[in-house]
Amino acid sequence: MNSSSSSPNSVELDTTKLPVHVAIIMDGNGRWAKKRLLNRINGHEKGSETVRTIVRTCRQIGISYLTLYAFSTENWQRPKTEVEALMALLRKFLQSERKELVENNIRLRVIGQVDRLPRKVREILDQSMTATKEGTGMDLILALSYGGRAEIVRMVQELAGKIKRGTIDPAAVNEKLISDHLYTRDIPDPDLLIRTSGEMRISNFLLWQIAYTELFVTPTLWPDFSKEEFLQILKDFQVRLRRFGTV
Repeated sequence: MNSSSSSPNSVELDTTKLPVHVAIIMDGNGRWAKKRLLNRINGHEKGSETVRTIVRTCRQIGISYLTLYAFSTENWQRPKTEVEALMALLRKFLQSERKELVENNIRLRVIGQVDRLPRKVREILDQSMTATKEGTGMDLILALSYGGRAEIVRMVQELAGKIKRGTIDPAAVNEKLISDHLYTRDIPDPDLLIRTSGEMRISNFLLWQIAYTELFVTPTLWPDFSKEEFLQILKDFQVRLRRFGTV
């Protein structure tokens, strides 16, 4: 899962060969804070600044879809005080960024078990998605209360119900039909998945969708992840040979 053995350092970023969809596991906020003897929430606050930087960069260079793993189904098991602080920070971020999203023609979307989010968060999410629904420059997708296995279970239940009612023939179930019943039904699979903080795992993120996604793990903690490093990873992506199972 680490970077390619090719040397992209001397390669110029070719904006005609960018990944259409970049997904990011934003990891390391807590460790960033701990290293500085700060509260974990301070790490999350600093991480939200990185979100702003990467969203702006994607829009500037022409990436069409950016999916950020913001809060997993497993994150509900964190201490109540931290969860509440994260939800408050999410509300603040959505409110503060709405104007910029609209001005930059960015459509905000969300995937996950949205019904589990606090009512105030859902209200602000709805308002922000409504305000940005005409955005055609880029889709910013927040994975909130999201888990890849939970998404697949939900898909299976939905298909099973349709089969039971006789609206779908079991023989008709194929990869496209499965994809059409996921949260990401009208979103292309990620071309590139980045994980910060050096952890070498997927953490239940987009399990179906990343079958042929290029993976890049950086030891950089999310609050320290910069525009420059992001662009360097995109250069690395451009020198990889994607075979999709062929020779």
